[in-house]
Amino acid sequence: MFELMFCSLLTIVPDYLYRRYVQGKRFGKEITFFSIWYELRWGITGCLMLTVSLITMIFYFHPSTSSATLYFRTVPILPEGSGRVAEVKVGYSQPVKKGEVLFTLDSSRQQAAYETARRKVAEVDATVTTAESDVVKAEAQIQEAKANYQQAKDELDVKSELQRRNPGIVPQRDIDKLQVLLDQRQSGVDAATATKKSASLRVSTQLPAERASAEAAMQQAQVDLDKTYVRAGVDGRVEQFLVRPGDLVAQIMRPAGVLIPEGAGKGALQAGFGQIEAGVLKEGMVAEATCISKPWVIIPLVITTVQDYIAAGQFQAGQQLIEAQSVAKPGTILVYLEPLYKNGLEGVTPGSSCIVNAYTSNHEEISAKDTPTSRKIALHVVDGVGLVHALLLRIQALLLPIQTLVLSGH
Repeated sequence: MFELMFCSLLTIVPDYLYRRYVQGKRFGKEITFFSIWYELRWGITGCLMLTVSLITMIFYFHPSTSSATLYFRTVPILPEGSGRVAEVKVGYSQPVKKGEVLFTLDSSRQQAAYETARRKVAEVDATVTTAESDVVKAEAQIQEAKANYQQAKDELDVKSELQRRNPGIVPQRDIDKLQVLLDQRQSGVDAATATKKSASLRVSTQLPAERASAEAAMQQAQVDLDKTYVRAGVDGRVEQFLVRPGDLVAQIMRPAGVLIPEGAGKGALQAGFGQIEAGVLKEGMVAEATCISKPWVIIPLVITTVQDYIAAGQFQAGQQLIEAQSVAKPGTILVYLEPLYKNGLEGVTPGSSCIVNAYTSNHEEISAKDTPTSRKIALHVVDGVGLVHALLLRIQALLLPIQTLVLSGH
């Protein structure tokens, strides 16, 4: 309506003034309800053409959309395994800190496994004490074997010396027996030494390895036990947390609730613009928004990212060929907008529906010296008509609460 009124001032009004003051035609005389089209046909036709051109230019170079909201990511509350809830630590809706316990699962099996692993470590420690005693015992056996060996050796040396000085005084049979006894005593020393070495290796190598394995098993049991305590992964707020003791929760299809990270949906706004505006939307464009959850407020924004892909064109490989007609409606170009000033989105509820206007600015091209004058004038017109869209947004912001509360019938 505003565009039509503006364009009529440039077309219909001059046409009427010409008819009235140059041709002398008057309303009610030459210009009547039945002849108005013929008399003002040039002005009416020009008004319609100029209105359509102006509206097209405004909505193309200064795009608008009502498909805008503050999207936010939710974190499902899930255990790393599955089990029945034993105890719930938080309420239906409550702020939580990272690492805070939300609920616990039945841990009887994990506690039994941990206790078994702990006792295994104690058993290995006891075995180490016994093995150290075996080392001491083996050392004593070595000393005993060495003493017996030395005794047999001394006796053999004495009789061998007597046989050398006075042959025949000692029977050769006795010397042979002593030699066999000496070899036997040497074997005893070797056996005791081997026993000590085996005991020492068991203390220094085997048992530490067994203890390390037992400790690893105990740590694994502790990890499994800790998994029964489901904690908050980030600072945030739990919502719709209806899990109760006895409920079964699992990683697949059985979440316990939803955790909304702190600050989620409060840093940026996402808007979907029509595909025809792909050539206009650029990073750095200034935009404005008004949201239902914060009425009568215009929020200055800036476009930070323009998504290069349209979601409607994505597909997953399957058994059937793609049919283009299966796309019900054309997708939109997703644009990320951040507040131009700090805390610009404060007070806007995440998930709130918003109306967004983006404004084309050709200031740099207009200021360039090599830009032709005709183009500068055209760009000035393009930038100037953005005022109309800004005015329309403010009218929408004023009427939005009335339309929502009164005219919608709720």
